[in-house]
Amino acid sequence: MKLLLDENLSRRIVPFLQTDFPGSSQVVLLKLESASDSEIWQYAKDNGFVIVSRDSDFQERSLVAGHPPQIVWLKIPNRSKTFVLNLLLEHRVEIEQALTEQNLACVEISSRNR
Repeated sequence: MKLLLDENLSRRIVPFLQTDFPGSSQVVLLKLESASDSEIWQYAKDNGFVIVSRDSDFQERSLVAGHPPQIVWLKIPNRSKTFVLNLLLEHRVEIEQALTEQNLACVEISSRNR
């Protein structure tokens, strides 16, 4: 499962995701920093990414458009790169089960889940 981090999440954590989420990237690394949510959605859909964002925009879009792509919605305030990385890694199994086995459109992760 490869993740596409939204612009609001640091591109610097991408290398540390590769073991658990190989092929992951971030919108700036893919030259999508000026892309609209619709363009990012389509890119993720066309390229097999799961979108990870702190904003509700993609979660709301998934309610209307369905999936793919699927969404990991991080319901957290602005936190450090290390916190976000650890949150994703600690919830890897939960994310994979929700999106793969349960085929959910969106999985919500919060710091309360820790």
